Amino acid sequence: MKHLPLIAITMGDPAGVGPEIIATALSDSSLYQCCRPVVLGDPGILSSIILSLLPKIPKELSLNIISRPDQARAMPCVIDLIAISELKPGIIQPGLPVVEGGRAMVDYIVRAVEMTMKGEIGAIVTSPISKVLMHQAGYIYDGHTQLISHLTGTSDYVMMLAGQRLRVALVTIHCALKDIPGILDRELIYKTIAITAKALQKDFGFKSPRIAVAALNPHAGEAGLFGSEEREIIGPAIQMAAKEGLRVEGPFPADTLFHRAASGQYDAVVAMYHDQGLIPLKLLHFSDAVNITLGLPIIRTSVDHGTAYDIAGTGQADPSSLKAAIRMAVSMAGNRVSD
Repeated sequence: MKHLPLIAITMGDPAGVGPEIIATALSDSSLYQCCRPVVLGDPGILSSIILSLLPKIPKELSLNIISRPDQARAMPCVIDLIAISELKPGIIQPGLPVVEGGRAMVDYIVRAVEMTMKGEIGAIVTSPISKVLMHQAGYIYDGHTQLISHLTGTSDYVMMLAGQRLRVALVTIHCALKDIPGILDRELIYKTIAITAKALQKDFGFKSPRIAVAALNPHAGEAGLFGSEEREIIGPAIQMAAKEGLRVEGPFPADTLFHRAASGQYDAVVAMYHDQGLIPLKLLHFSDAVNITLGLPIIRTSVDHGTAYDIAGTGQADPSSLKAAIRMAVSMAGNRVSD
């Protein structure tokens, strides 16, 4: 088992669905055939969740508390866990976030990044957190991506959502629709294309990736009738990338582009804003999409859903996205090793 990559899985908000999707996912013995998963979290919380999930999960599922990743036993039905927090009994109730849990969820991420930067871990897979709770705990970041980019000293990064049929990188992420035209510029779009192309080569194994760029306006602006961003900003950014030798095309009307990409014509799409890219992505990959941060010196994948407080603790949470995120992290780690 020593040759399999060590993958850190952060528990996310202890009051969310993170603990139960971890317990359910790591009940799947097939994951132990591709990696050595190590959970960074809270033993008390995870133990209670395991008990609450019986008999949906194997009754022999247990925790193995370790202090270092290399101590992982990596055995099916044994969850190797590094205790980053030991929250007092009763302080965490499923579905009811509290500041203490917010501090803990950030501690899991910070320790995972430290371990990965030191080479003790091959990749990080993150469970869902609450951005509001992060702020209440004193960490003023927009989410995982911004926190991890700060911890790794990364200024240029890209958020990608990926499934087997479609990969979408975003130029803008969490901002109001009315603000998007003012945020977009040639350099930002060019950087997104370039970072995406490099990641497709380094992390996904595409020797010469094919990238399509979505237009901002309907019909790609209809020669300026419906907007000038395609002609003035997006098109020139594509030309800049093409001059660098990248295989990039567009801007294409978004209403037809995603069908073409999902049919295999392109290896990834660069979308101008959040919902433009994620609506088609989630239509195809609602349960198994993976959130990936491109441009980091480390590998980080994540589930593509939130804390789901409304179903936390009920056993209804679907672990499919976490399983996909773990497998994606393993694949990316393998591609980096062979690079």
